[in-house]
Amino acid sequence: MDGNTNKIKLEDLGYNFFFEDNRNKLGLSEFLIARVTSEHKGVYKIKDAETDYLAKVTGKQMFTALSREDYPVVGDWVAVIKVDKEQAVVRGVLPRKTILKRKYSGKNKTQIIATNIDVAFVIESVDRDFNLNRIERYFAIADDGGVKPAIILNKIDLISKEELDEKLTQIKNRFGEVDFITTSNVTNEGLDELKNYMTKRKTYCFLGSSGVGKSSLINKLLGENTIETKEISSYTGRGKHTTTTREMYFLGNGAIVIDNPGIREVGLTDSSEGVSSLFDEIVALGKECKFIDCTHIHEPGCEVLSALESGNLDQEKYSNYIRLKEETEHYEMTKLEKRDKDRQFGKFIKNTKKDIKRYKY
Repeated sequence: MDGNTNKIKLEDLGYNFFFEDNRNKLGLSEFLIARVTSEHKGVYKIKDAETDYLAKVTGKQMFTALSREDYPVVGDWVAVIKVDKEQAVVRGVLPRKTILKRKYSGKNKTQIIATNIDVAFVIESVDRDFNLNRIERYFAIADDGGVKPAIILNKIDLISKEELDEKLTQIKNRFGEVDFITTSNVTNEGLDELKNYMTKRKTYCFLGSSGVGKSSLINKLLGENTIETKEISSYTGRGKHTTTTREMYFLGNGAIVIDNPGIREVGLTDSSEGVSSLFDEIVALGKECKFIDCTHIHEPGCEVLSALESGNLDQEKYSNYIRLKEETEHYEMTKLEKRDKDRQFGKFIKNTKKDIKRYKY
């Protein structure tokens, strides 16, 4: 790398023309650029071509931020000013190329999982955790955020080859030609395939429930026990929450990986495009329905229901499509209602100011 094989470049951290172009457009070319590798209660650990250091956002940014999404998150590229060798101040967040986000359980607020991801690995444990509907939810989030989804079936040492083949058949029937890798932290099976899949300068995000083995897999990829892990409870069969914050790691082959806390519920936000992309077969059938606004639930002349009745459409896939579609529509409707209330409140404030001004004179 330019005469010094030990020296890294921003490109080795995932930086490319997309970010550089936006950096110049935003007039941030005079600032240093670094990538957010972790966050701890408003303090960000960031990394540039030289070192790691801590950073905070300015008071002005806090004041102008409209939502949590305006703050830096793991995966972001930020423009910074160094205060000293160990500290910096964030002056701006570069536009995100891709984004993974979900809805908080029971709330109409979104949580950004990570940004600027190339591939999202949905990790399922083949024993207790295997669930096609959950995989579908993760895929909808990934598709909507512009991220390529892939599957890792972990802990394959716990089941027979016949059972594994049956699960792989289910995946192929539901998802078609999706990339998938089978692994075991015990026998190391599939780890070389996973390492070869993950390439230099690309960023990968590990998603899944607690206890599926995300952190253990990353430890294997790193070749050391960097991330603390705990045993699964033999009584409940549930994993303990070992990873409590999102953290970025850099593998020996130059690939970049983000570990995530276990996610209990995968709530969808405005992922309507992701849902449509994931269920393109159903969307195509819907275009042939008798009614343009067909909900595919009870209307006559519905091609989706016809395909379901004839057996050409899988019942479980159809049911999950209806659930996800209703969820995204509810979120979008709630968001529109909130926006309308904000607009009305803005008008109220504006009129009040006029009244006060008129009263003064």
